[in-house]
Amino acid sequence: MSTSLGSTREVTTKPTEGGPKRGLSLTQEALRRLRRNRVAMISLWTLVAVALLAFFAPVFPLQPPDKVFTDLKFAEPCWLLEDPDPDAEGQPDEKPVDRSLFIDTFSLDTERIANQQERLAPALEDLATARADYRESRGEAREDAVRQLRRQKNRVEDIVQRPYRDAGFPVLGPLSRAMVRARYAMFGEWSINAVFGRDKLGRDILSRIFWGSRVSLIVGLVATIVSVVIGVTYGAIAGYSGGWVDGAMMRLVDVLYSVPFIFVVIFVISILDDPQIRAWREEYGLSRIVIFYLVVGAIYWLTMARVVRGQVISLRNEPFVESARSIGVSHAGILLRHIIPNLLSVVIVYLTLTIPRVILFEAFLSFLGLGVEPPDVSWGLLANEGIQVITPVKVFWWLILFPSGAIGVTLFALNFLGDGLRDAFDPRLRDQ
Repeated sequence: MSTSLGSTREVTTKPTEGGPKRGLSLTQEALRRLRRNRVAMISLWTLVAVALLAFFAPVFPLQPPDKVFTDLKFAEPCWLLEDPDPDAEGQPDEKPVDRSLFIDTFSLDTERIANQQERLAPALEDLATARADYRESRGEAREDAVRQLRRQKNRVEDIVQRPYRDAGFPVLGPLSRAMVRARYAMFGEWSINAVFGRDKLGRDILSRIFWGSRVSLIVGLVATIVSVVIGVTYGAIAGYSGGWVDGAMMRLVDVLYSVPFIFVVIFVISILDDPQIRAWREEYGLSRIVIFYLVVGAIYWLTMARVVRGQVISLRNEPFVESARSIGVSHAGILLRHIIPNLLSVVIVYLTLTIPRVILFEAFLSFLGLGVEPPDVSWGLLANEGIQVITPVKVFWWLILFPSGAIGVTLFALNFLGDGLRDAFDPRLRDQ
């Protein structure tokens, strides 16, 4: 009896050759097919590496991205530099170039950071008073309140950011500031030399690529998530409702498709840069980059809405939906708990294919001067700066090659991963 039970247990948990096999869910089958796709997996790990490098950029011993070296304008990559010719006229006193991998040029005022709280407390009290006066002001007094509020905000920001700004960093959040302090504790004054060359102000291109990846990736991810949330919600409601509701909602999508969104984005960003509107949005913490996330995300939801609507129409009469409807589940519950979870594979694939489009759109707007504003830096802004210094006399190729290479590698990886996910979740390829 024990032998029979033992053999039965062995067949159940460890099937022998030719015996029953444990089935795989659709997600498990899709992940198995994805792991077999070498190009998709290489792309996935490439994106993971890019994301980790972007996140930990403040910790790495890079030169500060905004640190200016006026005597090193347009310097070539350090491994291409040549020592000045001592016999040439006008160059007898020049020092040999530094080709070493590390240079000791970084400094951080840690004493000022340690004494920051003593100066910050009264500034925060004055800021709270200015904010209260702004909310209560009316008419002509409002302009004075706006100026006072902006003055107090600049004062608080100056106290918090000045040590890092003097070191050559853009505006940093609390986590990034802590990471910069950790970087100084680990590496001190040492920084990696300009292995990718320098720009027109002598700033290190390698560092600016790392710091620019933080902005470009966040823009691509946040704007895409905004577009997915809007598109999934809109498409699910339209597809599940059907009838005249579906027709009206889809006709609105058709109308919006005919709108040239580049002009809409330019118009919205220009309006939001008005001084009075800027004061209002700064009061609620809506910086230009946050507005940029929302505006770009709000124009990329149309295709997602159409895709989701078609999938919902094919699922709304399935037996599991009818069963949920028969036991009294609300329409919202059916959408949230039964239909939308079955669309996650489509949403994930579309997510990976939309991020490259958003990153390219951000690069295009930054190229036009409507995207990321200095001192912040993005890959699109770097490409714009490289294009501006191209002349018939001299081509500073490193200003174009390295930022464009970073954009190209990331976009290729996102597109290849999106293709791999699409193939992996395609039920028609289940047996391949």
